[in-house]
Amino acid sequence: MVKGRKLRRPTEHRLALLRNLVTSFLEKERIRTTLAKAKEARPLAEKMITLAKRNTLHARRRALAFLRKEEVVTKLFNELGPRFAERPGGYSRIVKLGPRKGDGAQMALLELVGSEYKKKDRKKKEKKKQV
Repeated sequence: MVKGRKLRRPTEHRLALLRNLVTSFLEKERIRTTLAKAKEARPLAEKMITLAKRNTLHARRRALAFLRKEEVVTKLFNELGPRFAERPGGYSRIVKLGPRKGDGAQMALLELVGSEYKKKDRKKKEKKKQV
């Protein structure tokens, strides 16, 4: 049995999808996607962070071969690698969000541990008094 999901796509399309998901995830540190895609992208993202912890030229080239965005690789090695240097794995989490409104697909939030969502303080609008 082959490990992984096909996600109803040909091989090249599936690999491109996963590379784009992992690149966006490492760039933004949080993405909202379907549960199946999140479960497939998570191990790949964790392998990239483990590569960044090594911080060697070979590791950087391997990450660049997969991610294809130099600025994301730079962020990976300069910010994320040192941030998770003491952590032995489990750099991300999947939070289930419920079904999508249009087609009912199970949605999930894939986020890095330690970058918890911070709610923006919304200022209450003052109602103008009628004179």
